[in-house]
Amino acid sequence: MRLIHVTRAAIRASELWLAIVAAGVGALSGLATVGVSAGARTLQKLFYGIAADERLSTIPALGLDRMPYLPLGGLVLGLVTWAWMRRSPEPIVDPVEANALRGGRMSARDSLFLGLQSLISNGFGASVGLEAAYAQLGGAIASITGGALNLRRSDLRTFVGAGAGAGIAAAFGAPIAGAFYAFEIIIGSYTAANIAPVAAAALAGALVSRLLGNDTLVFHTQVADVLSASHYVMFALLGVICAFAGVAVMRLVALMDGVVGRLPVPRWLRPALGGAILAGLAWFAPETLSAGHGAMHFDFAAELAMGTLAVLLLAKTAASVVALGFGFRGGLFFASLYLGSLLGRLCVVALYSLGVNVGIDPLTGALVGMGALAVAIIGGPVTMTFLVLETTQDFALAAATLTASIVASLVVRETFGYSFSTWRLHLRGETIRSAHDVGWLRTLTAGRMMRTGVPTVSETLSVEAFRERFPLGSTRRVVALDSAGRYAGIVPVSAVYADTVSAGTVGRLTRFRDAALDPEMAIKEVMSAFDATESDELAVLDSDRRVLGLLSEGHATRRYADELESARRDLTGED
Repeated sequence: MRLIHVTRAAIRASELWLAIVAAGVGALSGLATVGVSAGARTLQKLFYGIAADERLSTIPALGLDRMPYLPLGGLVLGLVTWAWMRRSPEPIVDPVEANALRGGRMSARDSLFLGLQSLISNGFGASVGLEAAYAQLGGAIASITGGALNLRRSDLRTFVGAGAGAGIAAAFGAPIAGAFYAFEIIIGSYTAANIAPVAAAALAGALVSRLLGNDTLVFHTQVADVLSASHYVMFALLGVICAFAGVAVMRLVALMDGVVGRLPVPRWLRPALGGAILAGLAWFAPETLSAGHGAMHFDFAAELAMGTLAVLLLAKTAASVVALGFGFRGGLFFASLYLGSLLGRLCVVALYSLGVNVGIDPLTGALVGMGALAVAIIGGPVTMTFLVLETTQDFALAAATLTASIVASLVVRETFGYSFSTWRLHLRGETIRSAHDVGWLRTLTAGRMMRTGVPTVSETLSVEAFRERFPLGSTRRVVALDSAGRYAGIVPVSAVYADTVSAGTVGRLTRFRDAALDPEMAIKEVMSAFDATESDELAVLDSDRRVLGLLSEGHATRRYADELESARRDLTGED
């Protein structure tokens, strides 16, 4: 046991050891990514008869004999989820929520189940990606490892980001994009303190994926455009279009979720119903099957007309919305890349069809749109820029993508304010808008900060008796209680000793009779209550209005300032 404690202490105190352990976490995350990807491909080969080097979304047509597999997959998923929910009804915590609210703590069992759900959904051909499973499993591996090492809250959050980023790096063969996925989306900040572990994990994950021969996302493109200032204006406008398209997709998913929730159909049967709709869409447009990796590769190499692009864009959007709305599990990461590539190319082709020679190759529009729409839905403008750079090796294209991505990010933040992950949390009642650590704010509750052992008196106590019991200077305030022992207000001791007060009961001197704090109130609500009442001290009451303690505004402010300073030190890596 002593060796374990010594090892933990050494790792906690050394950035080098943290980076080494993070590399191990990244390697395990890469293995998990490769395993989930291989599992989904195996199921697709089994059900749809595709070749080993073929992608499901590139099949020329979905035969009638294959159409039942999507409803069957929905039924399997629905029954498995129903059985799971009977034992674990709480929603599964993803890496963003874990880092924002729980200090990086994730459940291994829940994460494995989410991986299984994603495997079933994607393996049977539903229009969802596996990237959510990659990030979930990588984050869970990191969280468990960090918990076993008893890491500090800030280090554990960094580890979760590193694990999730390593999963993305392994999936796309893009370690820099994976690292910035961790910084921008999972951790919420980029500091000197978290560079080494995140970079080590992303590199390890990508390396494991490459060594195992995982099929990563690589585009061999030759974009011949010479970009001028006017082109960047066009890319900025494309960013605006992608921003509104991304918001529309997220709202459509929420709308579909609400509509499905009102259907007179058992919850376990809803994915099967959604699978039947997806089968119909796939019969019409096979490109809607699975995440769309193969379809995007094929579309990049093809010369698609404006009508075809529009049909594919609408069909893939509908398939993704139906899949998520009816309960299939997965993410919109890759779907947003595919949709963005269609939208970007469609915008360029539409301009040419109107006789406007913008001097931009449709392939360039597709790649820039791919990054911009992904930013609008997922977030992370630098992440998507590096994803384009690492998969195309084209720096001019990366600069164009960064332009569109930043514009898309700004427009979404100003008009909507959420990414897809935080939007779904918002629909559950959460208020977070990013992975920034706000969980500590919720631990600063009135019940944790209050002072107990508060002196109390009956509101019928006479002024004379009060003065005998509480001499001037002995205390500042006393809580008055009614005949049932419930809160009746606060009596300022100075008010009892005023020259104008000579007789009567102290009940007529009470203040804030209708103003009090709940023990579960977080610091923001507490400070709002002080501002509203203009009091510098309020009572904390239980549900029966019995007094638990007193909390002063000064003490709450000091605790808040101390926690802010602690958070600042964690952010900057100070001891």
